[in-house]
Amino acid sequence: QAQLVESGGGSVQAGGSLRLSCAVSDTYSRYCKGWFRQATGKEREGVATRDQDGTRVYADSVKGRFTISQDDAKNTLYLQMNSLKPEDTGMYYCAAHPFVCAADIERDTQFNYWGRGTQVTVSS
Repeated sequence: QAQLVESGGGSVQAGGSLRLSCAVSDTYSRYCKGWFRQATGKEREGVATRDQDGTRVYADSVKGRFTISQDDAKNTLYLQMNSLKPEDTGMYYCAAHPFVCAADIERDTQFNYWGRGTQVTVSS
């Protein structure tokens, strides 16, 4: 069964760093893949996407701080998060869809394969 499995979440102080990983089944290897997050009481929001050609799109709130990358040999998607802020707290999800990633992450509503998430907590 094809899967997306996140890991790497945890608790850090503001200004710290974390790297999230998403183990990706071969089925999704050439899909558009992305990271999303949801804070308690808020709607889920896109954080970053990466297309199979390497094109990356970021939410304005994380530009310059987060980097999405992929290791094809390990079938793993990463999210390097630096200069973390308390407002980055939330459950982070890895997701995929078989189409071209949208240029505007807020308009990319095609994600239909999801992992179960990993919690990130940033304290002030």
